Amino acid sequence: MIKFEHVGLRYGIGPEVLTDINFVLEPGSFHFLTGPSGSGKTSIMSLMYLGRKPTRGLVTMFGQNINDMDRSQLCALRQKIGVVFQEFRLLPHLSAFDNVALPMRISGHPESEVKSNVDELLEWVGLGDYKNVLPMTLSGGQQQRVAIARSVIARPKLLLADEPTGNLDDNIGFRLMHLFEQLNRMGTTIVIATHSQSIMDRFGHPRLVLEAGNLHVHDNANWVQKNIEGVY
Repeated sequence: MIKFEHVGLRYGIGPEVLTDINFVLEPGSFHFLTGPSGSGKTSIMSLMYLGRKPTRGLVTMFGQNINDMDRSQLCALRQKIGVVFQEFRLLPHLSAFDNVALPMRISGHPESEVKSNVDELLEWVGLGDYKNVLPMTLSGGQQQRVAIARSVIARPKLLLADEPTGNLDDNIGFRLMHLFEQLNRMGTTIVIATHSQSIMDRFGHPRLVLEAGNLHVHDNANWVQKNIEGVY
């Protein structure tokens, strides 16, 4: 699903923010991405959702080398990826319903199917009574739930979530984690960036740990130093 080989990333002429990153994520895997602030989590997520290309090294997504892709090819590949951004990125002129429905409508699903799926998912995340409300009138936690619903509505092959439970109470956060696990059981590969020790401890998935631009892998039993070869 994802393969990084000796990947480095820098912004402009500054020092590398990611240094010699090597890892493989198999289809259907579930990993937490964690590390202290400034360690490079946002940068590595941007490479995974094809927001930028590496400064050096090779990134392979869905078996394809992204380094040589043009904009149209990258756009086509992004349709397989669901992303939950920290800043939500909801369209302010669209209702909660229409924000969540957007990926299905872009993919050409019948409106009857769109309505049933969006209604069900908004109920599931506790926003069934808010479907006609504009994002600006929702709280931060409610906007986050709309963004999460939008990211999963089309059942992406890869889901990337940046602190998806950060603005939510534990009950809603755990409920959404169960939604992610259900998607994972249906075949979606999931990477969740989080600082929440309670979430990581409770759900027990392997961790990708970034420290000062270097990657380590933690399988919840043993630490494995970076530069691993093959699949863990």
